[in-house]
Amino acid sequence: MSGSGSGSPESLAEILRAEGVRDERLLAAVRTTPRAGFVPADLADGAYDDVPLPIGHGQVTTQPSLSARMIEGLGLTGSEHVLEVGTGLGFQTALLARLAADVVTIELRSDLCAEARNNLARHGVGNVEVFTGDGSRGVPERAPYDAVLVSAAYPEVPAPLTGQLRVGGRLVQPIGTGGQEEVVLFERVPAGLERRRVLTLARFVRLHGRYGYPR
Repeated sequence: MSGSGSGSPESLAEILRAEGVRDERLLAAVRTTPRAGFVPADLADGAYDDVPLPIGHGQVTTQPSLSARMIEGLGLTGSEHVLEVGTGLGFQTALLARLAADVVTIELRSDLCAEARNNLARHGVGNVEVFTGDGSRGVPERAPYDAVLVSAAYPEVPAPLTGQLRVGGRLVQPIGTGGQEEVVLFERVPAGLERRRVLTLARFVRLHGRYGYPR
């Protein structure tokens, strides 16, 4: 893990490669997406360290290497319609948008949504729709999705997210109670979700909403 307080998109991509990320399209997306433009201005000096950064409301950005492992697990090829639950300030959203056809992203907090929209627009990321609302319900009006990425923890995958994922699609979610989770890759089969493998262990905030923890 880097802690230099300086760097560039290129140096962050090299950190991720050293951490085991192998998807060259993903590494290229990191090189062309300046993380400094997706973090609070007073924290921009640390944007290219592989660390989470606070964004308010007791939340932090996902650590870049963790975000990369989750995205890599989706196996995106460029044609996918993706749902992201937990927009934050939009850096992970921007990476997904560079790797898929388009992204629908939903964030509980309206101020974070507004910042994410501004960040994405400023960096020319146009193939994203940002919604404010309960991510545990998904965004049914834009379903079905080819891939779903959930950036908050709950002991099971919310039923609406399973229902909005097409058969053959992949879903990545931290499974646990919030604090120490298994980040799990699932695949949608006709009968529901099948667990494929654990991508990594990590700490996440809890998923709040009707199909998550009470707000």
